[in-house]
Amino acid sequence: MSTDTLLPPRAGDPADHATADATRLPRPPSPPRRLNTTEEALDAAQALAAVFRTGASERDRTRRLPWDEIEAYTASGLGSITVPRAYGGPELPFTTLAQVFVTLCAADPALGQIPQNHFGVLGILKEAGSEAQKQRLFGEVLAGWRLGNAGPERKSKASPTITQGATTLRDTPAGQRLTGHRYYSTGAIFAHRIPTRAVDQQGRAVHVWVPRTARGVRIVDDWSAFGQRTTASGSVVFEDVPILPEDVLPLWPLADRPGLYGPSSQLIQAAIDQGIAQAALDDALTFVREKARPWVDSGLERAVDDPYLIGEVGRLQIELHAAHEILLEAAQTLDEAAAAPVTAESSGRASVAVAEAKVLTTRIALAASEKLFELAGSAATRAAHNLDRHWRNARVHTLHDPVRWKLHLIGNHRLNGVLPARHSWN
Repeated sequence: MSTDTLLPPRAGDPADHATADATRLPRPPSPPRRLNTTEEALDAAQALAAVFRTGASERDRTRRLPWDEIEAYTASGLGSITVPRAYGGPELPFTTLAQVFVTLCAADPALGQIPQNHFGVLGILKEAGSEAQKQRLFGEVLAGWRLGNAGPERKSKASPTITQGATTLRDTPAGQRLTGHRYYSTGAIFAHRIPTRAVDQQGRAVHVWVPRTARGVRIVDDWSAFGQRTTASGSVVFEDVPILPEDVLPLWPLADRPGLYGPSSQLIQAAIDQGIAQAALDDALTFVREKARPWVDSGLERAVDDPYLIGEVGRLQIELHAAHEILLEAAQTLDEAAAAPVTAESSGRASVAVAEAKVLTTRIALAASEKLFELAGSAATRAAHNLDRHWRNARVHTLHDPVRWKLHLIGNHRLNGVLPARHSWN
């Protein structure tokens, strides 16, 4: 039976939708298209963006989760573009990955963000998995499996810091069991596997690749932020979930081993913000051209001839272009690091480069989405246009990784030669 038949028609209170979405399962995996080149990947992203752009505003307004759109994304083959060649994938460069996310997020940044954790955990698999795990799990992705993520925990009173997790993987007479409550789990609802961080009985950090259909897995669609409303970044509860040993990856060695899983994850975050900025500026220009009126004192017939407005557009365009170029430069730094054995220095340079991009993409996403209204005028604030979604998306997503800590990372490296800490946020 198709999972589509399990749902009632979409009508009524959004809370009813949330309950239905949380109990819905993704379609079984099916082999996607194979993308072998950057050109094929970028063409696929452009084709999807054209589809995603239609209905993006309405999905935001009604918080309709993009189930069909995610299936189209998976079928396109974009989910496997970073799988290493050694395991059957095309291993396309980070520059391609960044541009794919910019393109998709300029069409619908909430939908575009959903695959973010898919690529993040693939980076962890590449650096932490055994050969057998890589062969099997990369193979699943090539066969159309989607990966979500059971995100961070909230700090408990018993934990001295936020990094001391309470999600545990313990040994029992019946095998290993996983228990915990995770938050900010972008993509988990749509996933076939939900990798999560846990602590084993030796107190070591591990990554557990949990099947979505495992007994004791519960999705809670409680994401209620005012922006990025359809990422479904809610909670995942693991209640005594049976875990196979082959689905457990050791994370603890990564703290002492230079790698790229952190900066590659952050590169995607910056690309999402760049897409939001592009969408905001594009919609501002369209509104000014088609609907805005010139100010009464200007003596002009058209808003597009206002010299002050023209100057503001020029400034935003420069900042957008600069952020995009620094983003691609950061991606190139990652490509260069990946082309050789990764060292502490090359890993650190990648984190610094991505931090610089994140600062600029954050600033232009916020600036463009706010300036939109100043350029377009009061008519642009009407609810029918839903243009405030750009600022809401920018404000929510840019909080993901605080820019103040990016500035500290960059300054501490430049001034004191300190390499960034190694984790998924650097």
